[in-house]
Amino acid sequence: MVSTQLPEDTMKKAVRGISYISHPLRLRILEFLDVNGASSVSEITKAVGEEQVIVSQSLKKLREANLVKTKRKGLFIYYDICEEYPASIFVCIRKLFGYMTDNFYFLMDGYKAFLPKDYTTMVANQIKLFANYDKMRILEFLLLKGESNVSEITEALHSEQIKVSQYLKRLKDDGFVACRRDGRFIFYSITKGVHMTALQCIHKRYDTLENKDVF
Repeated sequence: MVSTQLPEDTMKKAVRGISYISHPLRLRILEFLDVNGASSVSEITKAVGEEQVIVSQSLKKLREANLVKTKRKGLFIYYDICEEYPASIFVCIRKLFGYMTDNFYFLMDGYKAFLPKDYTTMVANQIKLFANYDKMRILEFLLLKGESNVSEITEALHSEQIKVSQYLKRLKDDGFVACRRDGRFIFYSITKGVHMTALQCIHKRYDTLENKDVF
């Protein structure tokens, strides 16, 4: 259960990390490494069905973001997930897929299997829409506090009301929040989906770290 707002620096790191995986190919590469462990570029290329130069470019970006690490074995360089964060995201989205499709296997703890390509693409595109510091702060607040109006959100985030209103409109248009009118006030609430799952996952990882600075 999410209970405490993440520190500003931690949220910025989370947004940066999640924005790097908001790309269908990068997400499929990380998924392959999560399922298979350390793998060479040629193994990854064959699995994701892309040109090796494009896969190499994506791996370079993931490495720059500290999402994958490398180890040389003879002539080959092997890539692996660098930290728990990407792996924990897959735990969450697999379970979300299991709930959406009533697939028992994806609901099992520790179960690792490839998700359908169109689902992975949908997840990456959804992440891209909310991988923004201000949007994630708003979603986090609604996850923590529940249904709230613009004034409450603005005050809590120490932001400008017009800015919060603009982001809420975008979040509503993309299906990440719902709203209802009560008199002269409009109340917003977070909807269920990848955005909620990602935030819960980020908080879970942060809460389990003894040294929060390594997030």
